Amino acid sequence: MLFTFRAAPLALLLLCAPQHLQAAQDDEQEMPSVKGAVLTGVAELLRMQEPAPRKRRGDKKEGEAQIQEWPYEGVYRVRGSIPYGYRVGGTSIAGTALVLAPGWDEDQVRQEAVLRAMEFVASAIDEPLMDPDYSGGYDVRGWGYIYALDFLLLLERESLIPKKRAKAVRKAIDFYIEGLEALEIPKSGGWSYSRRGSLDEVSPTSPFMTGPALKSLFAAKAQGHKFDKKMVSRALDALERGRVESGEVVYSSNAGSNASGGQLPGSVGRMLATETTLFLAERGSLSRVRGALDAFLVHWEWLDKRRAQTGTHKKPYGVAPYYFYYAHFQAAQAIELLPKAEREEYRRRLRELLWGVRLEDGTWNDRVFDRTANYGTSIAILCLVQPDIDRPAGWE
Repeated sequence: MLFTFRAAPLALLLLCAPQHLQAAQDDEQEMPSVKGAVLTGVAELLRMQEPAPRKRRGDKKEGEAQIQEWPYEGVYRVRGSIPYGYRVGGTSIAGTALVLAPGWDEDQVRQEAVLRAMEFVASAIDEPLMDPDYSGGYDVRGWGYIYALDFLLLLERESLIPKKRAKAVRKAIDFYIEGLEALEIPKSGGWSYSRRGSLDEVSPTSPFMTGPALKSLFAAKAQGHKFDKKMVSRALDALERGRVESGEVVYSSNAGSNASGGQLPGSVGRMLATETTLFLAERGSLSRVRGALDAFLVHWEWLDKRRAQTGTHKKPYGVAPYYFYYAHFQAAQAIELLPKAEREEYRRRLRELLWGVRLEDGTWNDRVFDRTANYGTSIAILCLVQPDIDRPAGWE
């Protein structure tokens, strides 16, 4: 039986809300407006953009620093520094949020900030630390590929790329697609940022990463970019293998393995990523998308317990702090796939959750690092603007 908790109507689920969220419901005057919260977030993001000194291949010394990036910061380091994949990925997510937030056309400061970010993301293909020819284990450059691809495709789709940079951006788009092709897990299909040494057929597939990668490739295909379509089929198969009877999606799975559950409260982010991706590819159903959303609402408190805490995966459900806003974004996308009559109540619930964890300065942050407010704020903006933007591309 799929999603046994689905028998409870959404009205009943409201009774399960944490007390601080119930209090917020009782005092609507404390709720910010969506537009006001988004524009405050935009202003904070512009303030947080950082210099991005870097060394190009063939250079003897670093070039002059330019304010170009919003690096994502976690506990993982490469040679003592934030990994380049996190720098590219975080910058791309922030740039995407700035483009999609209201007021873009009248905001020259924002436009200039995004163009600087575009330069950083497009030129990152020349960085050795973004080269897909890599034989290590833990590897976050794939996150850079995914979100750089999203960002540059958005700029292409909205005709925001200056003509003099069009060729370079097209080259970068091709590079990030080819990077995903290079990092695909042989035999199993899909992608993972945590693999067992070299990339080989025994590496497990991560639905946490595979869902966003596929959505990026769906958009690339819709915009006429070419790549191996069988790669998508293999990855979709991998997502399906990760499901278990309860509706849970396991953390990772191998080709031919029998997945087992037991961690549903910690699974809600990857459930949403899996079910929205499979639905967009005509392999899922609205009932599964809705079930994943309800699971997110019911078990949200387990995500919140790990928000802005130290460490990564913690018992009892293996929740890491970085699942927090990731899950909210996947929920926001899932809501817009539902029938129109159902969306507003889910949107309201999601907004209340976001208002309950918004910081005093108008930003959001799910890590212990101050810098990562750029990521949390970007994701919150993207959650809030979902009703006003186009539905993600699908796959036939």
